[in-house]
Amino acid sequence: MEDRVRVVIAEDSVLLREGLTRLLTDRGHDVVAGVGDGEALIKTIGELAAQDALPDVVVADVRMPPTHTDEGVRAAVHLRGKHPDLGVLVLSQYVEEQYATELIAGSSRGVGYLLKDRVAEVREFVDAVVRVAQGGTALDPEVVAQLLGRSRKQDVLAGLTPREREVLGLMAEGRTNSAIARQLVVSDGAVEKHVSNIFLKLGLSPSDGDHRRVLAVLTYLNS
Repeated sequence: MEDRVRVVIAEDSVLLREGLTRLLTDRGHDVVAGVGDGEALIKTIGELAAQDALPDVVVADVRMPPTHTDEGVRAAVHLRGKHPDLGVLVLSQYVEEQYATELIAGSSRGVGYLLKDRVAEVREFVDAVVRVAQGGTALDPEVVAQLLGRSRKQDVLAGLTPREREVLGLMAEGRTNSAIARQLVVSDGAVEKHVSNIFLKLGLSPSDGDHRRVLAVLTYLNS
């Protein structure tokens, strides 16, 4: 498979961990390890890195043993600091602003935050894993809605029209221009115009290259 990726799964629920493994392997991806807590995740990634076998992406629960608070996301942030090219997709039962912002604001590529309910939408989940592994972003629509709603209080988005804010939210979910056009039932050209206006209003120059989409999202997350 052209999009085949190598994955490490960190989830303390054995049933969910095995379920995620099955979803990914059935679609041709390689799950190279599965662990049940943050310390084991850090150790496993360290061992794989030492063997020059770093995975493309880690899928980790936000809350894991021993305290079931923030072990998973803290491990994810730690790993991103040591291995900037490692994709990290975290799963959470609820939208937790602090954790989402901490993870996403720490890097401009290869990050994702999905609610666990999204796993039931198998194709979207697997697509998100691949997108993050390849350096893209994958933010749950509920996460985007909550963070964007908070950001609207800030001046940084004051210059955007309601439609541009809608497009920005869909960009944050990791959707392409074509996918945004289908969602909004408009032409690809109309979406391209909105995206260009967003970049212009947020002060993102063409020299920022392909990362402008992610930087646009980070602009309001950091506002």
